[in-house]
Amino acid sequence: QAVVDFERLGEHAAAFQGHDVGFCCLGTTRAKAGADGFVRVDRDYVAQAAELARAGGCKHFVLQSSRGANAQSRFLYLRVKGEVENLVQAVGFDRCTILRPAVLLCKRQESRPVEWISQQFLGVVARVFPTAYSVPVETVARAMVACVLQPGEGKVKVLENRAIHELGKA
Repeated sequence: QAVVDFERLGEHAAAFQGHDVGFCCLGTTRAKAGADGFVRVDRDYVAQAAELARAGGCKHFVLQSSRGANAQSRFLYLRVKGEVENLVQAVGFDRCTILRPAVLLCKRQESRPVEWISQQFLGVVARVFPTAYSVPVETVARAMVACVLQPGEGKVKVLENRAIHELGKA
Protein backbone atom coordinates (compact mmCIF):
# COMPACT_ATOMS: atom_id res chain seq x y z
CA GLN A 1 0.00 0.00 0.00
CA ALA A 2 1.35 3.40 -0.95
CA VAL A 3 0.20 6.79 0.28
CA VAL A 4 0.30 9.42 -2.45
CA ASP A 5 -0.23 13.15 -2.63
CA PHE A 6 -2.77 13.66 -5.40
CA GLU A 7 -1.61 17.26 -5.85
CA ARG A 8 1.78 15.79 -6.82
CA LEU A 9 0.62 12.52 -8.32
CA GLY A 10 3.28 12.53 -11.03
CA GLU A 11 5.94 12.25 -8.32
CA HIS A 12 4.42 8.93 -7.26
CA ALA A 13 4.62 7.09 -10.59
CA ALA A 14 6.48 4.21 -8.92
CA ALA A 15 3.36 3.38 -6.88
CA PHE A 16 1.58 2.63 -10.16
CA GLN A 17 4.24 0.28 -11.56
CA GLY A 18 3.76 -3.45 -12.01
CA HIS A 19 0.02 -3.86 -11.45
CA ASP A 20 -2.14 -5.81 -13.90
CA VAL A 21 -5.39 -4.33 -12.64
CA GLY A 22 -6.31 -0.90 -11.33
CA PHE A 23 -9.40 -0.13 -9.27
CA CYS A 24 -10.59 3.45 -8.91
CA CYS A 25 -13.33 4.58 -6.54
CA LEU A 26 -11.95 8.05 -5.98
CA GLY A 27 -14.46 10.82 -5.48
CA THR A 28 -15.66 13.67 -3.32
CA THR A 29 -18.71 15.89 -3.15
CA ARG A 30 -19.31 19.38 -4.40
CA ALA A 31 -20.45 20.32 -0.89
CA LYS A 32 -17.17 19.14 0.61
CA ALA A 33 -14.71 20.36 -2.04
CA GLY A 34 -16.56 23.09 -3.95
CA ALA A 35 -17.21 22.88 -7.69
CA ASP A 36 -13.55 23.28 -8.70
CA GLY A 37 -12.38 20.80 -6.09
CA PHE A 38 -15.01 18.29 -7.18
CA VAL A 39 -13.81 18.50 -10.79
CA ARG A 40 -10.17 18.23 -9.71
CA VAL A 41 -10.78 15.09 -7.63
CA ASP A 42 -13.44 13.28 -9.64
CA ARG A 43 -12.05 14.00 -13.11
CA ASP A 44 -8.47 15.24 -13.04
CA TYR A 45 -7.03 13.01 -10.31
CA VAL A 46 -8.80 9.95 -11.71
CA ALA A 47 -7.62 10.61 -15.27
CA GLN A 48 -4.05 11.17 -14.10
CA ALA A 49 -4.11 8.00 -11.98
CA ALA A 50 -5.37 6.05 -15.01
CA GLU A 51 -2.55 7.43 -17.16
CA LEU A 52 0.06 6.51 -14.54
CA ALA A 53 -1.44 3.04 -14.14
CA ARG A 54 -1.33 2.43 -17.91
CA ALA A 55 2.25 3.70 -18.12
CA GLY A 56 3.09 1.34 -15.25
CA GLY A 57 1.78 -1.71 -17.13
CA CYS A 58 -1.84 -1.90 -15.99
CA LYS A 59 -3.93 -3.91 -18.47
CA HIS A 60 -7.42 -3.68 -16.94
CA PHE A 61 -8.77 -0.53 -15.30
CA VAL A 62 -12.00 -0.70 -13.28
CA LEU A 63 -13.69 2.65 -12.66
CA GLN A 64 -16.58 3.35 -10.34
CA SER A 65 -18.59 6.10 -11.99
CA SER A 66 -22.27 6.96 -11.53
CA ARG A 67 -25.67 6.15 -12.91
CA GLY A 68 -26.55 8.78 -15.49
CA ALA A 69 -22.96 9.75 -16.27
CA ASN A 70 -22.96 11.80 -19.47
CA ALA A 71 -20.30 14.22 -20.69
CA GLN A 72 -23.08 16.33 -22.27
CA SER A 73 -25.17 16.66 -19.10
CA ARG A 74 -26.16 20.07 -17.78
CA PHE A 75 -25.59 18.78 -14.25
CA LEU A 76 -22.00 19.16 -13.05
CA TYR A 77 -21.87 15.80 -11.24
CA LEU A 78 -23.12 13.74 -14.18
CA ARG A 79 -21.08 15.75 -16.72
CA VAL A 80 -17.83 15.26 -14.79
CA LYS A 81 -18.51 11.54 -14.38
CA GLY A 82 -19.14 11.27 -18.14
CA GLU A 83 -16.01 13.25 -18.93
CA VAL A 84 -13.82 11.05 -16.73
CA GLU A 85 -15.30 7.90 -18.30
CA ASN A 86 -14.25 9.23 -21.71
CA LEU A 87 -10.79 10.21 -20.48
CA VAL A 88 -10.16 6.81 -18.88
CA GLN A 89 -11.30 4.98 -22.02
CA ALA A 90 -8.96 7.13 -24.13
CA VAL A 91 -5.94 6.01 -22.07
CA GLY A 92 -5.93 2.75 -24.04
CA PHE A 93 -6.15 -0.06 -21.51
CA ASP A 94 -6.52 -3.57 -22.89
CA ARG A 95 -9.74 -3.74 -20.87
CA CYS A 96 -11.72 -1.01 -19.15
CA THR A 97 -14.74 -1.72 -17.00
CA ILE A 98 -16.96 1.16 -15.90
CA LEU A 99 -19.48 0.61 -13.14
CA ARG A 100 -22.41 3.02 -12.95
CA PRO A 101 -24.07 2.38 -9.61
CA ALA A 102 -27.19 4.19 -8.45
CA VAL A 103 -27.26 5.60 -4.91
CA LEU A 104 -24.62 3.87 -2.81
CA LEU A 105 -25.92 2.41 0.44
CA CYS A 106 -23.23 2.61 3.11
CA LYS A 107 -22.36 3.83 6.55
CA ARG A 108 -20.34 7.03 6.45
CA GLN A 109 -18.13 8.54 9.10
CA GLU A 110 -19.11 12.08 8.19
CA SER A 111 -22.59 13.47 8.67
CA ARG A 112 -24.64 13.93 5.50
CA PRO A 113 -28.23 14.38 6.73
CA VAL A 114 -29.95 14.54 3.32
CA GLU A 115 -28.03 11.49 2.11
CA TRP A 116 -28.87 9.64 5.33
CA ILE A 117 -32.58 10.31 4.84
CA SER A 118 -32.33 9.21 1.20
CA GLN A 119 -30.54 6.02 2.21
CA GLN A 120 -33.20 5.20 4.78
CA PHE A 121 -35.94 5.67 2.19
CA LEU A 122 -34.05 3.79 -0.53
CA GLY A 123 -33.27 0.98 1.88
CA VAL A 124 -37.01 0.40 2.25
CA VAL A 125 -37.60 0.74 -1.50
CA ALA A 126 -34.78 -1.74 -2.14
CA ARG A 127 -36.74 -4.43 -0.34
CA VAL A 128 -39.42 -4.18 -3.05
CA PHE A 129 -37.25 -3.11 -6.03
CA PRO A 130 -33.78 -4.33 -5.09
CA THR A 131 -31.93 -3.21 -8.22
CA ALA A 132 -33.80 -0.06 -9.21
CA TYR A 133 -32.49 2.90 -7.23
CA SER A 134 -29.65 1.87 -4.96
CA VAL A 135 -26.88 -0.63 -4.35
CA PRO A 136 -24.90 -1.54 -1.22
CA VAL A 137 -21.21 -0.63 -1.51
CA GLU A 138 -20.30 -4.23 -0.68
CA THR A 139 -22.17 -5.36 -3.81
CA VAL A 140 -20.26 -2.83 -5.92
CA ALA A 141 -16.96 -4.07 -4.47
CA ARG A 142 -17.82 -7.70 -5.22
CA ALA A 143 -18.86 -6.76 -8.77
CA MET A 144 -15.56 -4.93 -9.31
CA VAL A 145 -13.59 -7.99 -8.32
CA ALA A 146 -15.85 -10.37 -10.26
CA CYS A 147 -15.50 -8.40 -13.50
CA VAL A 148 -11.73 -8.82 -13.30
CA LEU A 149 -12.02 -12.57 -12.80
CA GLN A 150 -14.29 -13.03 -15.83
CA PRO A 151 -12.88 -13.40 -19.32
CA GLY A 152 -12.85 -10.16 -21.29
CA GLU A 153 -15.78 -9.50 -23.60
CA GLY A 154 -14.30 -6.53 -25.39
CA LYS A 155 -12.18 -3.50 -24.72
CA VAL A 156 -14.76 -1.45 -22.78
CA LYS A 157 -17.62 -2.77 -20.70
CA VAL A 158 -20.14 -0.55 -18.91
CA LEU A 159 -22.13 -2.09 -16.05
CA GLU A 160 -25.32 -0.33 -15.05
CA ASN A 161 -26.92 -0.76 -11.62
CA ARG A 162 -28.86 -3.96 -12.38
CA ALA A 163 -25.75 -5.64 -13.84
CA ILE A 164 -23.74 -4.54 -10.79
CA HIS A 165 -26.30 -6.26 -8.55
CA GLU A 166 -26.18 -9.44 -10.61
CA LEU A 167 -22.39 -9.57 -10.83
CA GLY A 168 -22.04 -8.61 -7.16
CA LYS A 169 -24.01 -11.72 -6.17
CA ALA A 170 -21.62 -14.03 -8.04
